[in-house]
Amino acid sequence: MFKHILVPTDGSPLSTTAVARAVEFAREIGARLTFFYAKPEYPVAFYGEGALIDPTTPEKFAEMTEEQARQILAECERLAQEAGVPSASLSVTSDIPYEAIIEAAHQAGCDLIFMASHGRRGLSGLLLGSETQKVLTHTKIPVLVYR
Repeated sequence: MFKHILVPTDGSPLSTTAVARAVEFAREIGARLTFFYAKPEYPVAFYGEGALIDPTTPEKFAEMTEEQARQILAECERLAQEAGVPSASLSVTSDIPYEAIIEAAHQAGCDLIFMASHGRRGLSGLLLGSETQKVLTHTKIPVLVYR
């Protein structure tokens, strides 16, 4: 049925649990996994009265997000390896995670997206809708949502 599954993660507890379930699912059906992490863009600083100035340079920010992605994806791959499931990892920089998830699924040739019901997107996620909801409404690839 499904042979190649994209598993987006943001490192949150729910997302980490979904990764573990995706590994079990892939092992049961004989599929391979591609884990995906969308790194945030460098935040644009606004200057003026009352503005906070972030001393982090774009280069330092990129290093920090790359390290975070590496740690999160390494843990995902470790879980897959322990279960004997073939896996790979992919990360890109994007402030529009749902678009990056869909693009990654297409680029990797995935026939299923397996993701948590929501990630940690704070108040903006509540107001604008979860990334999972956006993936569901914008992709033609089947999506399995873990709750």
